[in-house]
Order: sequence, then C-alpha cells, then structure tokens
Amino acid sequence: MRLHAAADAGSPPVTEKHPKGLYVLFATEMWERFGFYSMLAMFTLYLRSDQGFHWTPAQATSLYSNYLMFVYASPLVGGWIADRWLGYRRSVLIGGLIFMVGYSLFMIHTLAAVYAALALLVIGNGFFKPNVSTMVGNLYPPGSHLKDRAYNIFYMGINIGAFFAPVVAEFMSRRFGFRPAFGVASLGMVVSIVVLWLFKRHVEGADGRRRAVQAGTAAAPQGKAQPIDAVSDARRIGALIVIYLIVIVFWMVFHQNGSTLTYWANENTRWKVSGVISNAINPFFVVAFTYPLIWFWKWLDRKGREPATPAKMGIGMLLTTACYGVMFLAAKAGGDTGKVSPVWLIGAYAILTSGELMLSPMGLSLVSKVAPERVRGLMMGGWFVATAIGNKLTAIGVYWTVWKHSTFFAVLGGMALVMAIVLFALLRPLKRAMPGV
Repeated sequence: MRLHAAADAGSPPVTEKHPKGLYVLFATEMWERFGFYSMLAMFTLYLRSDQGFHWTPAQATSLYSNYLMFVYASPLVGGWIADRWLGYRRSVLIGGLIFMVGYSLFMIHTLAAVYAALALLVIGNGFFKPNVSTMVGNLYPPGSHLKDRAYNIFYMGINIGAFFAPVVAEFMSRRFGFRPAFGVASLGMVVSIVVLWLFKRHVEGADGRRRAVQAGTAAAPQGKAQPIDAVSDARRIGALIVIYLIVIVFWMVFHQNGSTLTYWANENTRWKVSGVISNAINPFFVVAFTYPLIWFWKWLDRKGREPATPAKMGIGMLLTTACYGVMFLAAKAGGDTGKVSPVWLIGAYAILTSGELMLSPMGLSLVSKVAPERVRGLMMGGWFVATAIGNKLTAIGVYWTVWKHSTFFAVLGGMALVMAIVLFALLRPLKRAMPGV
C-alpha cells in the first residue's frame, strides 16, 4: 500500500512507502488489543454476575477505574526501562509473556486470582504498550509527513483487535461462561508474540534508537534538520505536558465505554444482546473511518492546509462534546431509566470515534515528533500516565445510579467542551513550542 504526501517547498521528497515494520507492529498490537479488550468488555459485567461475585455497579466501576489507572500509568516505568536498558522490542516481548499469564488467571474463580491477574496485566502493559508505540515512530525519519498517517494505520490495527474482541467475548461468555471466555484473551497474546518474533528482522531498526545513535549509527533514516530541532528540550517537554493535562478529560469520558456506557447498552437499549457487544461499536467505526480520514489529511496536505496536530486534537474534543450531547438526548427520550433504540448509542459512538481519531493516534504521533530522542520512551510513557489519570477519573461512574442518566451525560459533555476551549486558546503558544507539527 502506498500513501503519498507532498513535500514542503524546498525540501527533499519524502518516503512514499510505509516500511514493512509498520505492518509487523500493526499485527503485534492488533492481537494484544484483542486480548486486552476481550477482558475489558466482560470485566464489569463479570464482577456483577452470578458467575462472578455479585458486586454492585459502584463496586465494579470503582475497581475498573483503579485498574485502568494503573494499567495506563505503568508505561511510564516501562518506557524508562526500555530507554535505559532493555530496548523496545525486548520489552514488548517480556510484556506479552506477562500478559499471557495474567489473562489465564481470570479462569480461576477467586478474588485473589482476579487481583493477581490485574497486577500482572498492569506490569505487562508497562513493558508492552509504550514501547510498541515508540517503535512505530522510530521507523520513520525526522519530519516525515507519513508519521501521522502511520499512527492512524497502527491505530486501525488496535481497533481491528478491539472490534473482534467483544464479538468473540459475547459468543464465548454466552456459550461457555465468563471464565472460559477470559482464556481467549491469553490466546490472543500468544499470536501477538509469535508475530513479533517471526518478523523481528523488519523492526530491528526501530529498537533502541538512542543507543544506536550514540554508537554512531542511525536505526532509521535521517532527514534534514527540522524547525523543532531549534526548540530546547525543556520547552518541548513542557508543551507535551500541557497536552497531557488537556487529554486527561478526554480519557475520563471516553473510557466510560467499559462501565457506564456498557451498563446503558445492557439495561437501557432495546436489543437482544448483552452490553458486552456494545464494546465492538467504537472499534468498528475506527476501522471504517480511518482510511477516509487518512485520505482527507493527504488531500489537505497537498493543498498545504492540513491542520497542525494540536488543532486536530481540539476538533476531537469538540466531537467528544457532541457525542455526550447525543447521549443526553437519548437519556431524555427514555425518561432516564427506560429503554431506547440502539440507534442513539450507535450514533453517539460514531461521533465519539471521529473525535478519538483526532486525539489518540494524533497524540501518539505528537509525542514521537516532539519528545527529545533521549527520553522518547519516557515521554511516550507520560502520554499513558495522562491516560491513566483520565481512567482513574472514570470513577465518576459511581454516580451512575445516583444522578439521572441525562445529568451524568451532560456533566461529561460539559467537561469535554471546557477542555476544547482551553486547547484552542493555547494553540498559538503550542505551535511556537512545536513548530512544524
């Protein structure tokens, strides 16, 4: 597959073909996310079920939010370890092995096994998640116009796995029960590790680039000097921290998909499936929307009008606001406690997914382009720490049975709107700190 990008006036032509390593990492991440989202789609409903532990929605939501906080904070440590000692590919392999054991423990029906499994998933994610994302960026030379699109393609791999995960989880949990269904997540990790090992030659150049540069060789082709090179490391890190703070709110409202939006799908939507299947809606739209969006950015780039990455993220926050506006109207249509057509939820997810594609893959690309190379793994971990804080704040879901559902959705939409306004207000200073991105 070839994706063309116009070069800046006076600059050399940019690479038109994505490297094979992108598709290796695509498949590696796709199968890892299959495991991750298989577990996540079932987790809160399992805790509340007869097969689980008869927990209340508030109890299940609280553990869900704490797990997500730790699982997304762990990349800060994992990225630092990879930067300093292990390298990126080795860290990913270690994380995958730990994931396999963690998912297997869910097949044991004790709370001790559940907590042990969660602990292993946190550790495994720390090694896996930031380093596979960093390797994607390291496949491309500095200033490559293909990098944003590479992360869009990579993000589609994430969501192909995330789409099939709840579909398989729905079938397995209905046919065999929750605990055997958790075993499927472990099988996904086996495939992920095998893919990375068999095709490792295609990604070796993206591993441990900092050490390779110190040794006098480059792991990825070098481009010409970029405007960002003239910005001090401290200013670049500071600009990224501002972005991290803003996207915290996005993750808080987005990751209601595994708790309150799953409850809504399970209890307030007129269809003949469980809330587990609703977790397939978002990744389906990611897969459906990714290539049209890539084409759209390419078309704007040819005209010299592609927005800067921070501007794309601001648009994403506005779309997130609109999603919860739709859910507010859906709750009102059902009198807050009644059942409504699944069209409401599907439409809201379509809007939320559009916002997500403006934010999440763009954020990964932004970190790869802006972070100083000597701390790139660490700063990629910082992105996931922001995600972690946002996921801890998904604990606002404990108010799901306290507030009216329409009030709950209005609060989330209002928070997203405030952050969109803040981000647009800061665009000029951010562009000065991140020229050319």
